[in-house]
Amino acid sequence: MTTAGRSETLPSEYALRREAIYGPLRQEGVFTWDRMYDEEYALAGLYRLPREQHRELLAAAEALGRVYAKTAAAVQQGPPDLWSELGLPEAAFGAIALRYDPAVPTLIGRFDFAYTPGGLKMLEFNSDTPTGIVEAFHVNGRVCAAYGAVDPNQDCSGRLQDAFRRLLGVYREAGDRTERVVFSALDWHEEDAGTTRYLLAQSGVPGARFVPLADLRVAGERLWAPASDGSQGEHEPVDVLYRLHAIEKLAEDRDEDGYPTGKHVLRLIADRYLAVINPPSGFVSQTKALQALIWNLHEAGQFFTQEEHQVIATYMLPTYLEPCFEEGTAYVAKPILGREGSGVTIYGESGAIQEKNGESEYSDQPMVYQQYAELPEVQVETLAGPYHGRLLWGCFLIDGRGAAVIARVGGRITSNLSYYLPSALS
Repeated sequence: MTTAGRSETLPSEYALRREAIYGPLRQEGVFTWDRMYDEEYALAGLYRLPREQHRELLAAAEALGRVYAKTAAAVQQGPPDLWSELGLPEAAFGAIALRYDPAVPTLIGRFDFAYTPGGLKMLEFNSDTPTGIVEAFHVNGRVCAAYGAVDPNQDCSGRLQDAFRRLLGVYREAGDRTERVVFSALDWHEEDAGTTRYLLAQSGVPGARFVPLADLRVAGERLWAPASDGSQGEHEPVDVLYRLHAIEKLAEDRDEDGYPTGKHVLRLIADRYLAVINPPSGFVSQTKALQALIWNLHEAGQFFTQEEHQVIATYMLPTYLEPCFEEGTAYVAKPILGREGSGVTIYGESGAIQEKNGESEYSDQPMVYQQYAELPEVQVETLAGPYHGRLLWGCFLIDGRGAAVIARVGGRITSNLSYYLPSALS
């Protein structure tokens, strides 16, 4: 269409449909990052998930959660040399030793899965600071409603309140203070802050509030937040901290003067002046070296019950601390505490590099080596046209129970630039 000498392109049908879905969500302020880094992130299409696959995702997450809980609890009772071998920072050792509920590995975790020719396989467990929560627990239902489809995640958001209530009860029974609860993240990070505020709203914790990480202070034997009544210059202690801030990053945090604030916070946790969510077992479960430990024990026929060995054989991939695969086996190298595909390298059957994530954020970490699982191909509609990508499934584990699922579409290495693809039951 031409007006006054200018050529204008009308929005595509997909663009209009997408704006009809995500425009209201942005205005409500719950989900504002449907575009990230000036690129489309949330798609307006709908993947039809077979009901039997949905049931398997939930069952696999719960079964693997029990395996992780048992292993993490044993590791927490182990020697510091073991913790070092698993890549856990020394500053967190005191916190790592704290055990609250050995039956549950974390409060809010997310398993990442791939449907392969060999069946459903778990790639990793994001048990410390998982994201994708708003997308799975809130946005997915809105998209399904727009299409008149059945949301696989319906009624899952209520489990979040139940989970927070139960864990706070566990902390109280252990003698920890739980009166003043703060939810915290980097306030300038739209996704992290938005995810944290959503969890605060869903938690139902009386009196809990959001405080940016930059506004928290450490002094003496407490963590302090600005006074809840707004008194200028006044602070009050924090009893429980939900933090969307990875423990290994916290261990390195320093203030402007160079004081190791992160180590101070970890000492407060270890001395039980501060309780945290996710709990310390969630951080132990986060290291991919734990996957290697689980697989090593499985191959040796040790530690696990027959049923647990079957779960590991069915859903886990061979994972080692060294690349000790048979010749002709493709495998992946992953930083043990890496996230969003950063630092991941795929090695082909010849041993040559086939693909490498260019980001170097975690490149200085030790690696685990995992048998390569080819993600299935899928074509999706985007603002830029049809996109041929690879499909990765996430399944949240909430207080030990399989919950909401989430699909991502990207390259052979799923990165932070991969698309979020809503899903519905077929």
